[in-house]
Amino acid sequence: MARMCNEAGPATRRYLLAPLTLLVAALFALPIVWMLVSSLRDPADILRSLSPLGWRAIVPDEIVLDAYVDLWETGFVRAVVNSLVVAVGTVAIGLTICSLAAFALSVIAFPGRNLVFGLVVLSFMIPFDAVAIPLFRVFRTANLHDGYLALILPGIGNGLAIFLLRQFFLGIPIELVEAARIDGASLLRIFFHVYLPLSRPALISAGIILFMFQWQAYLWPLIIISDPSMRVGPVALAQFSNQFDFNLSQLFAGAVVLSVIPALLLLRFQRQFVGSIATTGIK
Repeated sequence: MARMCNEAGPATRRYLLAPLTLLVAALFALPIVWMLVSSLRDPADILRSLSPLGWRAIVPDEIVLDAYVDLWETGFVRAVVNSLVVAVGTVAIGLTICSLAAFALSVIAFPGRNLVFGLVVLSFMIPFDAVAIPLFRVFRTANLHDGYLALILPGIGNGLAIFLLRQFFLGIPIELVEAARIDGASLLRIFFHVYLPLSRPALISAGIILFMFQWQAYLWPLIIISDPSMRVGPVALAQFSNQFDFNLSQLFAGAVVLSVIPALLLLRFQRQFVGSIATTGIK
């Protein structure tokens, strides 16, 4: 009997935790659902549906797609494409630079390696706002503005991505490096043929970090870009509202579009992302 009770204990806890888990998930999903529903309402109905607060807030009387049509006409799609180009370019270049830096900090023994790694860790603790204005002056002096290069360059050396990759590289047995060196392999060959094939989850996680860093960037694109055709998504979304007039449905529709792309990315690679974070630093 005692054995049956012990076996029933975990099952009972699971049955009790399941409704609580669903409730917490619903609370987190509720703002997203409201944002999506609001993007499909007439602007005048959004605030009206909140008073009195009830189920009408998330169930529209009719579906209106005018907000999404307006996004196309205002050039918001071009801004989203710009964000995609910048984010993908940052991932492509940034992964190369960050993985090489992480490889050097984990495999190559050179004087001051720990100091360099400490500076890398410190770099991603400094808010970007603190260096935005000096960086802007450097870019203006170098005539790097109003272009994709101006948007991509600040994001390719991400301290958090280097830290994540280095910790993962430390978990790869050093015996593999020694065996490859005995066979005459150079460090670059070891990097490309030994470390990279074993580091797919860490590379995916670092790529997501780089992608999200650029996808949600607002301050730097705002100050470095003056050409309207080079606006990125967050900047274009913020410019939908002004002091005297704004369209709530259009704002919500733009927010939905900007949320869907990273959400799909995270859903596609969530297993590798979680697995990489869980095993980071474990030898």
